[in-house]
Amino acid sequence: MARWIAGLDGCRGSWAGSLLDLDDPDRYRCALFPDVAALLDSPERPGIVGIDVPIGLPDRITGGGRAADRAARVRLGPARASVFPMPPRRAVYASDYAAAKAASRDASDPPFAPSIQGYNIFRYVRAVDTLLRQRPEMRARVYEVHPEVAFHALNGGRPLGLPKKGKRAREGLDLRWALLAAAGLPDALIEARVKGIPQDDHLDALAALVVARDISLGQAVPLPDPPEQDAFGLPVVIWAPALRMPS
Repeated sequence: MARWIAGLDGCRGSWAGSLLDLDDPDRYRCALFPDVAALLDSPERPGIVGIDVPIGLPDRITGGGRAADRAARVRLGPARASVFPMPPRRAVYASDYAAAKAASRDASDPPFAPSIQGYNIFRYVRAVDTLLRQRPEMRARVYEVHPEVAFHALNGGRPLGLPKKGKRAREGLDLRWALLAAAGLPDALIEARVKGIPQDDHLDALAALVVARDISLGQAVPLPDPPEQDAFGLPVVIWAPALRMPS
Protein backbone atom coordinates (compact mmCIF):
# COMPACT_ATOMS: atom_id res chain seq x y z
CA MET A 1 0.00 0.00 0.00
CA ALA A 2 1.36 3.41 -0.99
CA ARG A 3 2.49 5.80 1.75
CA TRP A 4 2.26 9.27 0.25
CA ILE A 5 3.78 12.38 1.81
CA ALA A 6 3.75 15.94 0.51
CA GLY A 7 5.31 19.38 0.72
CA LEU A 8 3.46 22.66 0.12
CA ASP A 9 4.65 26.21 -0.47
CA GLY A 10 2.49 29.28 -1.06
CA CYS A 11 2.65 30.36 -4.69
CA ARG A 12 0.85 33.44 -6.05
CA GLY A 13 -2.43 32.77 -4.28
CA SER A 14 -2.22 29.00 -4.77
CA TRP A 15 0.06 26.24 -3.46
CA ALA A 16 3.05 24.60 -5.09
CA GLY A 17 2.85 20.94 -4.12
CA SER A 18 5.17 17.96 -4.37
CA LEU A 19 4.06 14.43 -3.48
CA LEU A 20 6.17 11.30 -3.07
CA ASP A 21 5.39 7.65 -2.34
CA LEU A 22 7.71 6.57 0.49
CA ASP A 23 7.48 2.94 -0.63
CA ASP A 24 8.23 3.69 -4.28
CA PRO A 25 10.32 6.86 -4.91
CA ASP A 26 9.67 6.50 -8.62
CA ARG A 27 6.08 7.52 -7.91
CA TYR A 28 5.77 11.24 -7.42
CA ARG A 29 3.69 14.18 -8.57
CA CYS A 30 4.13 17.95 -8.67
CA ALA A 31 1.15 20.23 -9.15
CA LEU A 32 -0.35 23.63 -8.40
CA PHE A 33 -3.18 23.28 -5.88
CA PRO A 34 -5.89 25.93 -5.36
CA ASP A 35 -5.95 25.32 -1.60
CA VAL A 36 -4.60 22.99 1.08
CA ALA A 37 -7.77 20.89 1.22
CA ALA A 38 -7.34 20.05 -2.47
CA LEU A 39 -4.02 18.38 -1.67
CA LEU A 40 -5.25 16.66 1.50
CA ASP A 41 -8.27 15.28 -0.35
CA SER A 42 -6.34 14.38 -3.51
CA PRO A 43 -6.27 10.77 -4.75
CA GLU A 44 -2.93 10.24 -2.97
CA ARG A 45 -4.34 11.45 0.38
CA PRO A 46 -0.86 12.12 1.80
CA GLY A 47 -0.51 11.05 5.42
CA ILE A 48 2.05 13.71 6.31
CA VAL A 49 2.22 17.18 4.75
CA GLY A 50 4.94 19.73 5.44
CA ILE A 51 3.62 23.22 4.77
CA ASP A 52 5.42 26.55 4.69
CA VAL A 53 2.89 28.56 6.67
CA PRO A 54 2.61 29.43 10.38
CA ILE A 55 0.28 27.16 12.36
CA GLY A 56 -0.74 28.03 15.91
CA LEU A 57 -1.51 31.65 16.78
CA PRO A 58 -1.12 32.71 20.42
CA ASP A 59 -3.49 35.36 21.75
CA ARG A 60 -0.53 37.28 23.13
CA ILE A 61 3.07 37.39 21.93
CA THR A 62 6.08 37.92 24.18
CA GLY A 63 9.74 38.17 23.30
CA GLY A 64 9.29 39.34 19.71
CA GLY A 65 7.47 36.39 18.19
CA ARG A 66 6.07 32.93 18.79
CA ALA A 67 8.40 30.52 20.56
CA ALA A 68 8.69 28.67 17.24
CA ASP A 69 9.74 31.84 15.42
CA ARG A 70 12.36 32.65 18.04
CA ALA A 71 13.76 29.12 17.98
CA ALA A 72 13.98 29.14 14.18
CA ARG A 73 15.69 32.53 14.13
CA VAL A 74 18.28 31.33 16.64
CA ARG A 75 18.86 28.23 14.51
CA LEU A 76 19.35 30.26 11.32
CA GLY A 77 21.65 32.89 12.80
CA PRO A 78 22.64 35.37 10.07
CA ALA A 79 19.75 34.23 7.84
CA ARG A 80 17.14 34.73 10.58
CA ALA A 81 15.44 37.59 8.71
CA SER A 82 13.74 34.99 6.49
CA VAL A 83 11.54 34.04 9.48
CA PHE A 84 8.77 36.63 9.82
CA PRO A 85 7.73 36.80 13.49
CA MET A 86 4.01 36.12 13.65
CA PRO A 87 1.83 38.58 15.58
CA PRO A 88 -1.10 37.63 17.87
CA ARG A 89 -4.14 35.87 16.43
CA ARG A 90 -6.27 39.03 16.44
CA ALA A 91 -3.75 40.80 14.19
CA VAL A 92 -3.75 37.96 11.65
CA TYR A 93 -7.53 38.29 11.32
CA ALA A 94 -7.53 42.12 11.19
CA SER A 95 -9.41 43.81 8.34
CA ASP A 96 -6.41 45.68 6.90
CA TYR A 97 -2.72 46.38 7.46
CA ALA A 98 -3.26 49.37 9.72
CA ALA A 99 -5.63 47.37 11.93
CA ALA A 100 -3.19 44.45 11.98
CA LYS A 101 -0.36 46.68 13.18
CA ALA A 102 -2.52 48.20 15.90
CA ALA A 103 -3.79 44.81 17.09
CA SER A 104 -0.28 43.40 17.15
CA ARG A 105 1.16 46.27 19.18
CA ASP A 106 -1.75 46.00 21.62
CA ALA A 107 -1.18 42.29 22.34
CA SER A 108 2.61 41.93 22.23
CA ASP A 109 5.35 42.59 24.77
CA PRO A 110 7.53 44.29 23.75
CA PRO A 111 5.08 45.82 21.25
CA PHE A 112 5.81 45.09 17.60
CA ALA A 113 4.01 45.33 14.29
CA PRO A 114 4.19 42.89 11.37
CA SER A 115 6.13 43.93 8.30
CA ILE A 116 4.23 44.36 5.05
CA GLN A 117 5.93 41.15 3.82
CA GLY A 118 4.62 39.32 6.86
CA TYR A 119 1.17 40.82 6.45
CA ASN A 120 1.03 39.64 2.84
CA ILE A 121 1.09 35.97 3.94
CA PHE A 122 -1.77 36.37 6.44
CA ARG A 123 -4.30 35.13 3.87
CA TYR A 124 -2.45 31.82 3.73
CA VAL A 125 -2.23 31.70 7.53
CA ARG A 126 -5.97 32.35 7.92
CA ALA A 127 -6.83 29.70 5.35
CA VAL A 128 -4.80 26.98 7.09
CA ASP A 129 -5.89 28.07 10.56
CA THR A 130 -9.55 27.92 9.53
CA LEU A 131 -9.10 24.52 7.86
CA LEU A 132 -7.45 22.95 10.91
CA ARG A 133 -10.09 24.31 13.27
CA GLN A 134 -12.98 23.22 11.06
CA ARG A 135 -11.46 19.83 10.27
CA PRO A 136 -9.51 18.83 13.40
CA GLU A 137 -8.80 15.36 12.01
CA MET A 138 -6.35 17.07 9.63
CA ARG A 139 -4.11 18.21 12.48
CA ALA A 140 -2.32 14.87 12.57
CA ARG A 141 -1.41 15.27 8.89
CA VAL A 142 -0.34 18.92 8.53
CA TYR A 143 2.94 20.23 9.97
CA GLU A 144 4.49 23.69 9.85
CA VAL A 145 7.93 23.92 8.25
CA HIS A 146 10.20 26.70 7.06
CA PRO A 147 12.23 26.06 3.87
CA GLU A 148 15.32 27.97 4.97
CA VAL A 149 15.34 26.12 8.29
CA ALA A 150 15.17 22.89 6.30
CA PHE A 151 17.97 23.86 3.91
CA HIS A 152 20.10 25.01 6.87
CA ALA A 153 19.80 21.52 8.39
CA LEU A 154 20.50 19.85 5.03
CA ASN A 155 23.64 22.00 4.81
CA GLY A 156 25.00 20.54 8.02
CA GLY A 157 23.62 23.30 10.23
CA ARG A 158 25.62 25.93 8.34
CA PRO A 159 24.30 29.11 6.67
CA LEU A 160 23.86 28.71 2.93
CA GLY A 161 25.19 32.19 2.21
CA LEU A 162 23.41 32.34 -1.15
CA PRO A 163 19.94 33.82 -1.79
CA LYS A 164 17.15 32.45 -3.99
CA LYS A 165 16.59 35.82 -5.62
CA GLY A 166 18.75 38.65 -6.93
CA LYS A 167 22.06 38.65 -8.77
CA ARG A 168 23.29 35.37 -7.27
CA ALA A 169 19.95 33.57 -7.48
CA ARG A 170 21.25 30.95 -9.91
CA GLU A 171 23.99 29.93 -7.47
CA GLY A 172 21.52 29.86 -4.60
CA LEU A 173 19.03 27.71 -6.48
CA ASP A 174 21.76 25.32 -7.64
CA LEU A 175 22.98 24.91 -4.05
CA ARG A 176 19.48 24.10 -2.84
CA TRP A 177 19.02 21.65 -5.73
CA ALA A 178 22.23 19.88 -4.68
CA LEU A 179 21.17 19.71 -1.03
CA LEU A 180 17.83 18.14 -1.96
CA ALA A 181 19.59 15.59 -4.15
CA ALA A 182 22.04 14.77 -1.34
CA ALA A 183 19.04 14.29 0.96
CA GLY A 184 17.86 11.50 -1.31
CA LEU A 185 15.09 13.05 -3.40
CA PRO A 186 14.95 11.63 -6.94
CA ASP A 187 16.59 13.84 -9.56
CA ALA A 188 13.50 13.59 -11.76
CA LEU A 189 11.35 14.98 -8.94
CA ILE A 190 13.73 17.89 -8.33
CA GLU A 191 13.91 18.62 -12.05
CA ALA A 192 10.13 18.47 -12.52
CA ARG A 193 8.53 21.65 -13.83
CA VAL A 194 4.90 22.73 -13.54
CA LYS A 195 3.46 25.69 -15.40
CA GLY A 196 2.83 28.54 -12.99
CA ILE A 197 5.31 27.37 -10.32
CA PRO A 198 8.59 29.32 -10.19
CA GLN A 199 11.68 27.27 -9.49
CA ASP A 200 12.26 28.78 -6.05
CA ASP A 201 8.72 27.84 -4.93
CA HIS A 202 9.19 24.34 -6.34
CA LEU A 203 12.43 23.88 -4.36
CA ASP A 204 10.77 25.21 -1.21
CA ALA A 205 7.94 22.69 -1.62
CA LEU A 206 10.56 19.96 -1.97
CA ALA A 207 12.29 21.16 1.22
CA ALA A 208 8.92 20.83 2.96
CA LEU A 209 8.65 17.33 1.47
CA VAL A 210 12.00 16.34 3.03
CA VAL A 211 10.72 17.49 6.43
CA ALA A 212 7.50 15.50 5.90
CA ARG A 213 9.61 12.43 5.17
CA ASP A 214 11.65 12.89 8.36
CA ILE A 215 8.47 13.41 10.39
CA SER A 216 7.06 10.16 9.02
CA LEU A 217 10.32 8.38 9.94
CA GLY A 218 10.44 9.89 13.43
CA GLN A 219 13.63 11.81 12.67
CA ALA A 220 12.42 15.42 12.45
CA VAL A 221 13.34 18.03 15.06
CA PRO A 222 10.70 20.30 16.68
CA LEU A 223 11.49 23.97 17.26
CA PRO A 224 10.94 24.53 20.16
CA ASP A 225 11.08 21.23 22.00
CA PRO A 226 8.59 20.56 23.45
CA PRO A 227 6.14 22.40 21.17
CA GLU A 228 3.65 24.91 22.54
CA GLN A 229 -0.09 25.13 21.76
CA ASP A 230 -2.44 28.03 21.11
CA ALA A 231 -5.90 28.49 22.65
CA PHE A 232 -7.45 26.20 20.00
CA GLY A 233 -5.00 23.40 20.70
CA LEU A 234 -3.04 23.98 17.49
CA PRO A 235 0.69 23.29 17.84
CA VAL A 236 3.09 26.23 17.80
CA VAL A 237 6.17 24.54 16.36
CA ILE A 238 8.37 24.62 13.25
CA TRP A 239 9.65 21.20 12.20
CA ALA A 240 13.18 20.80 10.84
CA PRO A 241 14.70 17.76 9.14
CA ALA A 242 17.45 15.76 10.77
CA LEU A 243 20.87 17.39 10.49
CA ARG A 244 22.83 16.15 7.48
CA MET A 245 26.45 16.69 6.53
CA PRO A 246 26.63 17.26 2.76
CA SER A 247 29.57 15.74 0.92
